[in-house]
Amino acid sequence: METAKSTEETNYKTIEVTVVRGNYLPSSLNAKKTGVFQSSVQVEVDGNVLGESEKKEVEQVAQHVEYDFTCGLLCRGDAEALSQLLSKPLILTVREFWPEEKKAAARTAVVGQAVVDLLPLLQGQCSFSAKVPLNPVIGSSAKDTNPSQSSLSVETAAKERQKQLARKVLLKWRKQPTLCVCVRLSDPVLSEAELSSSNLLRVTVETAFSIPGSWSLESGSSPCKYSAALEVPLTAQKDQVLLFCEGQLKAGGQREQHGRQRKRPHQALLVPANHFLPAAFFQAEPVEEEDGELTGSKDQAFRKTVEITKNRVSWDTEMPCFLDAGGTSRLRQKITESRLWPVEIMRLTKEAETKMLSEGNLDIPFHGVGFVDMGRLLFPGVRRIRGAYSIQTFSEAELLKKAKRSVSVLKQHVKFAADQVKDRSGSAAGSHKARGAKEPKEPVKKQPGSQSRMIAADVGANGGAESELHLNLEADMYAEARTYIIIEVTLEKPLVSKTPAEELSSRVRALIPPKPLHPAGPSRAERAVLDFHRQVGNVVTQVSDQYTELLAAGCKPVENCSREQMYAELMGSLNDNGRYFAFKEQMKHAVVRIVRDKMQRTEPISDPQELKLFVSKLYVYLVDEMHIAHNKIYSHDAVDDSPDEIQLSSSQLRHFAREARLIGDYKQAVEHYQELVVREPTEPSHKFEWGTLYMLTGDYTKARECFRGAVSVQQAHRPSLMMCGVLAAMFEGHQEARTLLERATSIEPPSVAAWTLLGLHHEIQGGSILAESAFLEARRQLRANEAKRRAQSGDEEEEEEEEKEVETQETKEEGVGRDDEEKDMAACPPPSNEKDLQCRDQQQDQNPDSGVQGKPPVDGSSISAPAKLSSTIYTAAAQFLLQNAALQMAERALSLELLSDGGPSVSYPLLLARLRLLRADYRGAADSLQEALFNSDAWALNGHCHFLLGAFTDARKSYEWSLNFPQPPSDCHLVLLRLGSIYLRQETYEQAKGVYLRACEESPSCLTWLGLGTACYRLEELCVAEEALTQANHLNWQNAEVWAYLSLVCLRSGRQEEAEQFYEHATRFKLQEEPLLKEFAELKQQLRFTPLASCFGTSS
Repeated sequence: METAKSTEETNYKTIEVTVVRGNYLPSSLNAKKTGVFQSSVQVEVDGNVLGESEKKEVEQVAQHVEYDFTCGLLCRGDAEALSQLLSKPLILTVREFWPEEKKAAARTAVVGQAVVDLLPLLQGQCSFSAKVPLNPVIGSSAKDTNPSQSSLSVETAAKERQKQLARKVLLKWRKQPTLCVCVRLSDPVLSEAELSSSNLLRVTVETAFSIPGSWSLESGSSPCKYSAALEVPLTAQKDQVLLFCEGQLKAGGQREQHGRQRKRPHQALLVPANHFLPAAFFQAEPVEEEDGELTGSKDQAFRKTVEITKNRVSWDTEMPCFLDAGGTSRLRQKITESRLWPVEIMRLTKEAETKMLSEGNLDIPFHGVGFVDMGRLLFPGVRRIRGAYSIQTFSEAELLKKAKRSVSVLKQHVKFAADQVKDRSGSAAGSHKARGAKEPKEPVKKQPGSQSRMIAADVGANGGAESELHLNLEADMYAEARTYIIIEVTLEKPLVSKTPAEELSSRVRALIPPKPLHPAGPSRAERAVLDFHRQVGNVVTQVSDQYTELLAAGCKPVENCSREQMYAELMGSLNDNGRYFAFKEQMKHAVVRIVRDKMQRTEPISDPQELKLFVSKLYVYLVDEMHIAHNKIYSHDAVDDSPDEIQLSSSQLRHFAREARLIGDYKQAVEHYQELVVREPTEPSHKFEWGTLYMLTGDYTKARECFRGAVSVQQAHRPSLMMCGVLAAMFEGHQEARTLLERATSIEPPSVAAWTLLGLHHEIQGGSILAESAFLEARRQLRANEAKRRAQSGDEEEEEEEEKEVETQETKEEGVGRDDEEKDMAACPPPSNEKDLQCRDQQQDQNPDSGVQGKPPVDGSSISAPAKLSSTIYTAAAQFLLQNAALQMAERALSLELLSDGGPSVSYPLLLARLRLLRADYRGAADSLQEALFNSDAWALNGHCHFLLGAFTDARKSYEWSLNFPQPPSDCHLVLLRLGSIYLRQETYEQAKGVYLRACEESPSCLTWLGLGTACYRLEELCVAEEALTQANHLNWQNAEVWAYLSLVCLRSGRQEEAEQFYEHATRFKLQEEPLLKEFAELKQQLRFTPLASCFGTSS
């Protein structure tokens, strides 16, 4: 950056700065006496004056002045100059000229100072206008006297202080003074290509907390300088050092204010009010969301304490840096090579600074270093990191080990500053005048590999490496104090762009093309007509039944009655029993739908004539449709389009398919899923569950087809996308897997399992940074879900407390009138208590091992879970994978859970047992559960393990414990089926009946009704058994065991012909139960010889 007087070169661009006008300019008390004063504006950058306007007269009444002053600023197009353009703004200084008074020369005073940031020029703009506030200059430095006047008298100084005070008071009641500035360029600073490839880096050093006690100032000691330094890339070959040297020591006692304003760098030339960046404030952020260290619960408690009680050093300074394309690439490369970047800090007194610069001593006192993890800037879409980073005593060995750097930034800076001091001292001894005339115009030599801005900063920065002796003296200073510093790094554009959801959607569409839309079903009007036809058919059926009842009640035969008599008797019967009005109510809804959907009538008709015409039209239409419905009923050729032909609903079929999958009847499950897909081709969950069935059988090719079919039906079906990604990874299609999993993560609401699966895939591919990014997002979503859950539970608790308070108040009001009665009854204990206790004792004596009658064992493993996390991102992913039989990926997720820092969560043993159970390692699964029997799911899973091992007694006990919990197990249906089968096996038929009856009430199926019928048959309750078996046959007429038990019931009931028919159906469907076949043969043989035995008995 150069002034207009600098040498002209072709790569320089001139920035025109025009100060248009000043508004509401303040004036001194002297100027108010005359009503007119003169004003000028000066423009400078980094101490270099670009120009000063002419003196303009300002009228006191108008309070504005037209400057129309233009000056030029030459700027190079390289990254170094553009970085300086960002960090060093234009400084506009407004001066006021007082007229000559008697016996006194003219004087000037600085009215105020304004700053203009040139950031818009680096954002592609060729010109911009700004209205910037003019902030007053406070203190003696704001005043410039005539050179001929060497000093002021005491009286004059007192007057000046009074004027300053009066100015402060007036500014509170006046409007904010402003300057209107216009900045323009003939051509953009950056071309479109340069603008798209460049980046803007902002580094903010906030506060260092819990500083060592030796940092505190003693009374009478000289002030210290607190500095921090960080090296970042500038171009593909150069680095730049960001030096923060305006740290301020603050005493403890109160927390740092939230919402405080960020400060500019290089504050030496600015008035205090211009130290702050406009509209840039620090906002409070939860510690859990930080990217740095000290985020654990214990660390949070420590931080909460020290941030209030202990001293701190505050910078609150944001320093911007421009990165060209090479600098951006170098930043990405350096983060890839080493994620940890050193941030060095120091405390330096004036005496130590003078000694270091004069003697060249590089042994820097209080030299500390913290390591910022910059790796998260390589996460897709991440533009900002912020966190707390621990400070430790500087060590070159530690610097080389963690950051892979061998040279301290502060050491280089101090060495370079010391060399410059020596050069200046030597040149001053030779020719002071020559140095004074030429030095400002000579370009400052840059230190190799660093930016010249650190030279312009205060020299009171830290030194470099230290000797081992000095290290030993202060080795534990930062560690004992547990010092940490808050640092924020922000990029204008992410280093790794995040693929938008629209792009991911198009990629998935290319991989799995969507199926064409299914033909639309009947319209609302057509559905209304079909519904009317169905209701007509129902009424016809019921009227026929009523007529049949009349004939059975002894009415006259049909041949002896005319049609009118038959009609009269039927209508009289319908009116007597109220069915006629019931039929009218039944038809009413269908007629309303005809009027609303078919005839499009929704508003009431007020005109009687119009109403009469409409009713006539409606009557004719309904009669015509009634005839059509009659033709459908009595015509053999008519096709019934009513869905009532479907006996089982889709929800029933889905339940039966899941049941068949759980018990291992995969063939039956496939048939159910096929029918579901045919019925509802647009429902993706049917194909998804079908794919899960093939995952269980190990047919991954068919499973992949099913999952892809679900995605083709619904492109945003997240479970299918996730399983497609898992299978693609299994088939080595890693790019396809990444696309599918990324698409799953982009669907709202966010899924913990989807993000975790994406991280697992990146980890398999060796992308540690991408894996960490996905795991971090998964943890963030998990915390958000837990926060929502806690908020909901809190609301529910508040509602319960309010209800309890209301009930308590009502109880108090009701109990006032019953006090006397309660006193009379207090002497007599309730007579039912002893009986209840005796009954309980008898039940416990009769069933000592029955868990259904008792309670789970009272120990730590069965009642309360250990004080660990209930769920983590790995367990959430493992649970999804185990539900869908993706065992290989589930094992990897569980291994990461086992290796996590906090140790495995509470649900880890349960998930490990499920994994082993799916791999048929039943003994290992049971062993995994020994320390995790704390809920119903664990007991149920333990029961499954023993059931599959053949240990039915142990399985029965586990199942009974699982059903005794307030929250039933997640697979309660399977638990009831297997527990009932154990009871049947152990011939405890009464208990089996109770279990199957509960299953029929909660989730009825063919197997539950079969179990109930079997138990009732064994209990000799043949009528109940036949009803249950009939219901089972209605749900699944292809079950051979149901037919076999129906045949046994018929044999026992003496209906041998029906028994033979049912037995034929059983053999037709390949009955495999040898005991049933044998029992049927024995019972049939017994019944065959029973009449002969009775005959011989009679004859004798």
